[in-house]
Amino acid sequence: MQSFLYAPSNSHYFPLQWQSREIKLINLNSVFKKPNKFSPKTLAFTNSLRTSIGSNPEEGLDQGHLPGEDAARLPVVIRRSGRVSRYVWDGSCLRLLGVDGGAGSFSIDFNDGFRQLFRDASLGIRNFFIPKQVPDNYMGYVKWKLLHRVFSSASQVLATQAMFQAIGIGYSQSLPSAAALNWVLKDGLGRLCRCVYTASLASAFDTNLKRVRFATSVLFSLSIGLELLTPAIPKYFLLLASVANIAKQISLACYLATASAVHRSFAIADNLGEVSAKAQIQSVCFDNLGLMLAALLNMLFKSNQRLLAGLPFILYPIFSAVDLFGIYQGLKHVHLQTLTKDRLEIILNTWIDLRYVPSPAEVSKKDGINLLSKGMEFCPIRIGFLNTESQIPKLSMMAMHALTGKDYYFICMEKFCSGFSRTTLHGLLLCVREGAETADVIMGLLQACYIRKVLLLNQNRWGINLEVSDYSDSDLKEWIKLVDDSKQYSEADMHLLTDEMEGMGWAIKNILLSMGEQARYSYVDN
Repeated sequence: MQSFLYAPSNSHYFPLQWQSREIKLINLNSVFKKPNKFSPKTLAFTNSLRTSIGSNPEEGLDQGHLPGEDAARLPVVIRRSGRVSRYVWDGSCLRLLGVDGGAGSFSIDFNDGFRQLFRDASLGIRNFFIPKQVPDNYMGYVKWKLLHRVFSSASQVLATQAMFQAIGIGYSQSLPSAAALNWVLKDGLGRLCRCVYTASLASAFDTNLKRVRFATSVLFSLSIGLELLTPAIPKYFLLLASVANIAKQISLACYLATASAVHRSFAIADNLGEVSAKAQIQSVCFDNLGLMLAALLNMLFKSNQRLLAGLPFILYPIFSAVDLFGIYQGLKHVHLQTLTKDRLEIILNTWIDLRYVPSPAEVSKKDGINLLSKGMEFCPIRIGFLNTESQIPKLSMMAMHALTGKDYYFICMEKFCSGFSRTTLHGLLLCVREGAETADVIMGLLQACYIRKVLLLNQNRWGINLEVSDYSDSDLKEWIKLVDDSKQYSEADMHLLTDEMEGMGWAIKNILLSMGEQARYSYVDN
């Protein structure tokens, strides 16, 4: 052991920097007073060691005692599979002793076998369901997923039971082959509509992920209600079952398309495969719990056939409400780091008002599901191209005339109609040129946010000017100055802004835009 721990005579001291800023010097000669034994009084410890999972197993390790008066605790703690162990030198050999892994107290425990068994069992269950490295919001997502999957699975079992009952009712009036044909036909129509839906809304899965996912979940819940109606009107079995299956296939297409983005938001250590695998395990286990719940209800009421027949209609609204509530709450715990136009606009408005970049969790609270349309804000910003069917303000034509080959976007005013009353409103339009990079889109939207901020502060004056078809020379000069000043502010902020966004965890390499927002113009030099 001496040969392994030998220190040359010219290096009696070495610095160790721990949690505190001051450097502590340990005299090697004082540590190695005896050739085969440490003196526990000469070795100082700190509680600064941290594990990769964010816990602090060293807190409280100095409390209690180790067997043997001469045993010395080394400042090295090992955490493997949730177990916390510490190296100990007893004078003759190096040992690895387990310590209590409970939060807040890590006193050594050798005799409490029941607690150890319970801890090992809970740790095994956690490792079975939960990936090792995920953010804090993942546990909240899984809890609400459990609620959603259990009641959704139970509702599906009741609906399938009702459909089998509907086929049985109509058996005397139709051949079994006709029933099988109806079943195959409804599945074929559902898969066909699923392909059409996926192709038509491909970009919406990225730009409006939460909204589309919750909307299709509502559609899925309604489809179960249609299936429950089939025993009441068996002669319309094919129609009801086909419509219900179309809704189910659309919901399944949305779930599969958005699952990877949801899992990626939790894969903070690039462990996307592990997160996806654990998600499949969770779905299977939670669905089986729902199946068991439905089977238990059938067993409880099997003696009363009349009550058993009406049970699905009683439980459907309750199960559907709990299912949708679980989905809604679970989506709140999904913090997407990708940029869309809406998320980027929230970030830029916060930057302009408060001079800081919000985190994905903060933006997620503002960029919720919003299933219903939001109220129209003052001077909304749109990315796309000018609609020639609407009246184009003179300021828009001026912006196009002022374009040069160095510009990769331009900002102009537009008029559009909103609501059933077809009220004419004004907004800002960001037109992006072909070949523009992500930084150009960010700066263009930042400039548009600066312009809107000035228009909002002077809403009374600019609101009147926007309604006028002919602008005075002073108004045109003021608009040009506003555009130039906002561009200078945007250029000055871009470097710091992008650094702050990257530091907060935002993926700034790309911006996910819808089909209409992906429209680009080409510059022609006459």
